[in-house]
Amino acid sequence: MQSRSISMPLGIVIRKTPGVTRWAKWHWQAVAVLPGAAQESWRELRRDGDAVEYHAATVDLELWRTDAEAYLTGLSTRVPSIYVIMREALEPDAPQAMEVLLATASPYDAQDYADSGEEVVDLVPMPAALMAWVREFTDQHYEEEVFVKRKRNKSRVDAVEDGVGDARVSQMTDVYRAPSKPGKEPVH
Repeated sequence: MQSRSISMPLGIVIRKTPGVTRWAKWHWQAVAVLPGAAQESWRELRRDGDAVEYHAATVDLELWRTDAEAYLTGLSTRVPSIYVIMREALEPDAPQAMEVLLATASPYDAQDYADSGEEVVDLVPMPAALMAWVREFTDQHYEEEVFVKRKRNKSRVDAVEDGVGDARVSQMTDVYRAPSKPGKEPVH
């Protein structure tokens, strides 16, 4: 029996560079992923002047068989990518101003997060080994859905008017009668 999902730990590398405007002191961007990485939290990997790269977090990349179409769409792009979803930290003066929420191979999920406007979505190119892992899972679970054209009912519903008003509502007279004055009975 094939499993419904598989997962792999994925290290997220974030680069911190000085901001280019007076409103943003720092610019944070996900720049790489590390398949099979151990758990880390903001471990400095490299420093070049003011630019610093961190192994910010390790999250599970989960693939679900119901999302195989989305993974196939992501793999067919010019540069297949992992989508890293981040959010600004709750404490604005924290040394690490970004919190890594998740990583996904589904462009559909990434679009949902991007639409909310609450999170930052960065694309990171997939390493070849990770791309092969996602493709193997997608090949096992993707089933093309056959397009079935809807057949129309050819009966004309606008040609016959059996009465005025809704036939499901019982009424004594025409629903379009003129209103009567209070206290007077309508003439039938």
